[in-house]
Amino acid sequence: MKNVTFLHPEFFWLFLLLPLAIGWFIYSKKKQTATIKMSTLAPFKNNRTLLSRLKPLLFVLRILGLSTIIVALARPRSVDVTAKSRTTRGIDIVMALDVSGSMLAKDLKPNRLDALKRVASTFIEDRVNDRIGLVVYAGESYTRTPVTSDKTVVLQSLKTVEYDDSIIADGTGIGVGLATAINRLKDSKAKSRIIILLTDGVNNSGTIDPRMAADIAKQYGIKVYTIGIGTNGMAPFPYAKDANGRFLFRNMQVEIDEGLMKEIAKTTDGKYFRATSNKKLEEIYSEINKLETTEVEEKKYFNYDEKFKPFIWFAFGLLLIEIILRNTVFRGFV
Repeated sequence: MKNVTFLHPEFFWLFLLLPLAIGWFIYSKKKQTATIKMSTLAPFKNNRTLLSRLKPLLFVLRILGLSTIIVALARPRSVDVTAKSRTTRGIDIVMALDVSGSMLAKDLKPNRLDALKRVASTFIEDRVNDRIGLVVYAGESYTRTPVTSDKTVVLQSLKTVEYDDSIIADGTGIGVGLATAINRLKDSKAKSRIIILLTDGVNNSGTIDPRMAADIAKQYGIKVYTIGIGTNGMAPFPYAKDANGRFLFRNMQVEIDEGLMKEIAKTTDGKYFRATSNKKLEEIYSEINKLETTEVEEKKYFNYDEKFKPFIWFAFGLLLIEIILRNTVFRGFV
């Protein structure tokens, strides 16, 4: 009877009638058998037969039978629920990440790039019904992961993102990063398409003007959320490597072209954010997560297994036994 529910639990109120039936039985017990008056009962005091002791069993069988009928009327049944969901308004998302040398600055802990990877991983895990792709850029850009619903692939790709000037030219080419992200989404059939464009500097590289790229995004109906990452004032930036290949750091002024980032966001009906700390970066991705909601339709299938039939048969058996005993063994019993 595990996980059993009752379709008509109101029938359990009938149990309140059983104490009345028991009381009536006790009250009318003397009227149920024949009586005879004698001057003394001394010879019969210790002569009660086994049948006389068992006769109340008939009433017990009747009460049990009625109780079982009440349970059957309440319609016990178990239910197996199967839920199936499908995305009715999917979103395709491309995250364009700045991987220039300045992303190793330590104003966010342990540095900007590692802080971004940790927060972006959480964002990806939360977008269970959407497709996500990764684009990385510095002086140049390339698609690291095409738009896919396989979150394991995206997360693994993000985990291995590193600054490497031997693979991609250093600098900050916001225009080429945005253009590559647009190229991943322009043929998408999703109802909603967005780009999360993150940078920590000023556009100083690349062959594509960021404003032109923003206009192209608008033509394709792609919304761009822009994020400027970096604290206000001074921050420890890498400026050279020592003899062992380790980066050397010194305090430098943080420069982010917020005007350009705001303009890109406004052109594409997006929004600009500034992440000056690890906590603020988390809050930004959390807000984007809330702004871009995915409509999911869920259908539940209920499979009911009715349990009342065994109770009916059990009650029938009890009452049948009671009737048979009353008309055979206990028939004419005094």
